[in-house]
Amino acid sequence: MKALLNHHEREALPTARRLAVTFAAVAALHIVMLALLADSLRTNHNPVVLGLLITAYLAGVKHSYDWDHIAAIDNSTRRFAAQGRSPVSVGFAFSMGHSMVVVLAGVLMVSGAGIIQDALNDGSSANMVLSITGASVSGLFLLTIGVYNAAAFRRTAVLYRRVKDGATVTREALAPTGLVARLLDKPLSRVNRPRDIFVLGFLFGLGFDTASTIAFLLLTATAALAGISPVALMALPFGFMAAMTLCDTVNGVAMMKMYRSAVVDPRRRIGFNMVITGVSAASALFISVITIAGVLHGMLGLTDPVTTFLAELDLGHAGLVLVAMLLFIWGAHTWVRRVGEAASAASAASAATGGNPQG
Repeated sequence: MKALLNHHEREALPTARRLAVTFAAVAALHIVMLALLADSLRTNHNPVVLGLLITAYLAGVKHSYDWDHIAAIDNSTRRFAAQGRSPVSVGFAFSMGHSMVVVLAGVLMVSGAGIIQDALNDGSSANMVLSITGASVSGLFLLTIGVYNAAAFRRTAVLYRRVKDGATVTREALAPTGLVARLLDKPLSRVNRPRDIFVLGFLFGLGFDTASTIAFLLLTATAALAGISPVALMALPFGFMAAMTLCDTVNGVAMMKMYRSAVVDPRRRIGFNMVITGVSAASALFISVITIAGVLHGMLGLTDPVTTFLAELDLGHAGLVLVAMLLFIWGAHTWVRRVGEAASAASAASAATGGNPQG
């Protein structure tokens, strides 16, 4: 109960202050990364370390825009914003949990632990268990929250038609209702705070199935074989973490502002709310189907063309496409709204002067 009260007290703080604390934590990760780099350059005088760190940092940036990252952060943020909250740290918490797996793997690799080598070998028991665990958690969570937000989209579409007929709408009316909402309310109630998102991010990362993550770990192993010091090697996972956390935090904050702007005035912005809710729900459902199909294909040894196609589907930079789509929708909505407000202001000014521009 005390932790719950502390959680509510934190959310009662001004949004600007919570944003400052969140980005201060991101900055602290960058400071740790730079301190490790400076120490390694001072002791080793090896310029290769800087190039490796830049490579690790860029790998973290790329990893942050994987579709499962975007879908998990966006859909979780949408649900919190629909509750009237300002979830500034959803992206940060998810990324910290996700990157913690990478940091731990980096520590094990630097220390020479054989378990991490076994986990990276396709077909090994450790690799199979971790892959199934990570993919199952991500697939089921995205399926659950995707269905929940799809119900919210359906509810919003119904209300949108009513608004066009002159009805009034409140923020509470946008919440999904009916059987789906009742079935999913209990499992989703367990994902209600940033620390819950942290755990989800950690479980998402157990699979080591992202190309940039594997490439980064192999980079660390190669650097270790080249004789670079352990301090310099530890700068690499912190660089990966700092980059991914920065991008995921920015994504989470941007989505919070987008969803909050959609629910502040639901009567005027219900169309915008409907569109971005639909896009987010569709992305979550899409990636969950691909993930679950991949798990079933690997576990059961399926050979049918459907699961084979989905398991081999390479989404590449699809996460960037999704981000660009949402930002385009937000930008278009903002532009249309401002044009409408300017036209309304001009019409009001004209009416006040009796249609005479000279007054």
